[in-house]
Amino acid sequence: MTSTLKKIAGCLCLSLWLTACGSSPPSNFYRLTPTVVPTPGNQQPSLGIGPVDIPEFLDRNAMVYTRDGNQLWITGTERWAEPLDIGIKRVVGLNLSQLLHSENLRFFPWDVRQAPDYGVRITVLDLDASDGRATLVADWQVYSPGNDSVISRRISQFSQPLASGQTVPAELPAAYSALLYQLSETVAAAIQAEEQQRAAADGAQ
Repeated sequence: MTSTLKKIAGCLCLSLWLTACGSSPPSNFYRLTPTVVPTPGNQQPSLGIGPVDIPEFLDRNAMVYTRDGNQLWITGTERWAEPLDIGIKRVVGLNLSQLLHSENLRFFPWDVRQAPDYGVRITVLDLDASDGRATLVADWQVYSPGNDSVISRRISQFSQPLASGQTVPAELPAAYSALLYQLSETVAAAIQAEEQQRAAADGAQ
């Protein structure tokens, strides 16, 4: 092959490569959202959210869900706008702030000299979508950050239908947000029960 032909072939390959890169579909970015918007409230109880742990297979920018049994499907263009564990922490915190009428909210890690009244640890065991439904399984606990004692702990499972009845990646953020609100309601109920017990104990003294 002559020098001229080599140059032409090289230019053609470069042109094809640039065309392929330019035709790649753009990514779509999504975030989790709280179900309710916090309104002005009290400073008590003070709430601390975290740590929040997620499975390693979910710890990525791309959305992941089950397809065909045990096979995981990693989406090509649907991506999270923030790390998933941080999004979960943020949304649960905002939900609890509204449900418990408290503006005193902080996220782990916090200053140990200003430990909140209640801490909420969340370990996501599963967060998935298949057959038109989204599911969340979480090991959560309400604890006292002052002495790290556990107040309430449970493994809870929640389910939410997808809007179209099919597993569409673009519908996962809304469904997952709804699941996190269900989790937030359960955690809030545990904190409210503890608050009532403390109030009753103080009244008996």
